[in-house]
Amino acid sequence: MYLRFAILIALAVAAFGATSRLYLKDGDYQIVREYQVLSDRVRYFSTERGDWEEIPLELVDLDRTKKDAAERQAAVDADAKEQDVEDKAIRAERKEAAQVPVGPGVYYVVPGKVDKIEALKTAEVAVNSSKGRSILKVLAPIPIVPGKSSVEIKDESAAYRATGDKPEFYIRLSDDERFGIIKLSKKKNARLLETISILPVTNEVIEDLKLVPTFKKQVSERTYKIWPEQQLEPGEYALVQYTDGALNWQVWDFGVGPAGK
Repeated sequence: MYLRFAILIALAVAAFGATSRLYLKDGDYQIVREYQVLSDRVRYFSTERGDWEEIPLELVDLDRTKKDAAERQAAVDADAKEQDVEDKAIRAERKEAAQVPVGPGVYYVVPGKVDKIEALKTAEVAVNSSKGRSILKVLAPIPIVPGKSSVEIKDESAAYRATGDKPEFYIRLSDDERFGIIKLSKKKNARLLETISILPVTNEVIEDLKLVPTFKKQVSERTYKIWPEQQLEPGEYALVQYTDGALNWQVWDFGVGPAGK
């Protein structure tokens, strides 16, 4: 990375030197590689003709020449500084991503703590219908009962509370599935993930996930960083991995703000 940065600076300096402008008082200018101010004349190397030439000093606008050179050098310095900031951000992001454990799951980036990433526990999810209550397990699909059912997480508040209102997470997927953040609704002794409809005969699952708008960035195979586009209101949330039309969700719940809000 440092080598790339050094190369960019070298190229910028080379480009700056190859395109210096020697301004004349009549408003014209010469493209020069370099110039020297002598007693009564200016000696310069013309990039157009590839040779040294001279011109009377009284015809040269040195103030404008120096001002243009300073402005162009300032632009080169600004570009170099911006590139340096970008490179540092990329290095910091790669270092952070390298801290994510290798196992599938969701990992919270603790703000204000260097290299601090904490794993969230998988929430227990249940499907409640008129026929009863079944625990949702990814590897053991529950019996499909036609009609409306509610998908819930036990307890009214998540044990894990995120700091701030724009929490950042890494999710390492166990399979190539969709994922996102959902705001949960409160129920007595539970939190509602969503209400689903299961069609008779076909057993098709109709979902209506209320996903929070998020940014997502892939950092490696099946591993993404995800964070909300807007500040999250205090309340209960969950990060979910799922497949449309299938009750195979994996859920990690968290709260924003004090529990009970």
